[in-house]
Amino acid sequence: MPLTQRPIVETEQLVKAKLGDIPIRHDQMAVVANIHRAASAVRQHVENSVLRGVDLTWTGFVVLWVVWISGETETRLVAEEAGISKGTLTGVARTLESRGLVRRIEHPSDGRRVLLGLTDEGEALMRTLFPDFNAEEAFVAAPLSAEECRATADALRRIVVQVETHGEDRRLELLDGAEPAPRRSGRRPKS
Repeated sequence: MPLTQRPIVETEQLVKAKLGDIPIRHDQMAVVANIHRAASAVRQHVENSVLRGVDLTWTGFVVLWVVWISGETETRLVAEEAGISKGTLTGVARTLESRGLVRRIEHPSDGRRVLLGLTDEGEALMRTLFPDFNAEEAFVAAPLSAEECRATADALRRIVVQVETHGEDRRLELLDGAEPAPRRSGRRPKS
């Protein structure tokens, strides 16, 4: 597949040229930008190399992964763990259910809540698919030594913990305790 994005080194040079005299934290910007670019590159690679062959999207795989690892789980928690909205989960779960990979289970104590669980077919798919997925994880991390993999994983874990632990306080601080404005639906503001 041909490269459709500008090479990362060229992008970094353009950013430095554009923002060079603006007083910002360049190293921290590079970390966050590279997290995003790496996540996008890995997602696209895995979708094209492993998931397409079993007709799964990245999001569908992540939902299967969460339920496979956690067992029967309330849909709200699956959505949180997968990093998607409940509305998105509803559509993904319907697709996975129509393929016979997940099943909806009535919550044992609250009829308003629903659990998701893997079917036998979903369990079998994850057992056969995950080694191929993991082989691509190894391919992606191949330029790093085992020690560098552990150090990178640790550094990324610390970033996640920072946001999980202090992100809400930071958001409230930046907004002076107010709720953020609602997202626009893509319409332009009236002039």
